[in-house]
Amino acid sequence: MALSMTKIAFGAQSAASLRQWLESHAPLGEARLTTRYMPKRHEEMAGGSVYWIFNKAIIGRSPLLGFMDNGQGRYWIRVEPKLIAVQSIPRRAHQGWRYLEPADAPADLGEGMDAADLMPAEMLGELARLGLV
Repeated sequence: MALSMTKIAFGAQSAASLRQWLESHAPLGEARLTTRYMPKRHEEMAGGSVYWIFNKAIIGRSPLLGFMDNGQGRYWIRVEPKLIAVQSIPRRAHQGWRYLEPADAPADLGEGMDAADLMPAEMLGELARLGLV
């Protein structure tokens, strides 16, 4: 499996709003996120995903298409314009992005399921804080 990354769903009001933003880019074939630096391990990320953090938990992923210089001293993280629901796991907020090893990546949920169907992120975060999950 490929290396992936985690990223805060900055500006998203909910998982549904993140999904809507991603899907609004479908006519372009990709959604682009801006970052200052090209990941040093970008070659290992071919076939990986961006795992989205919202409300202190990973809620979904978008397959990674690659990276591109945007011509203004920054880089674009290119992702497929879709959100694939994953088994929610607690994750603290951070700036920028972080690598996610394949062994640490949460499993995808079934078609039509949403992480919110299993357990609210706040409850999952509290259980993790208590060392119960």
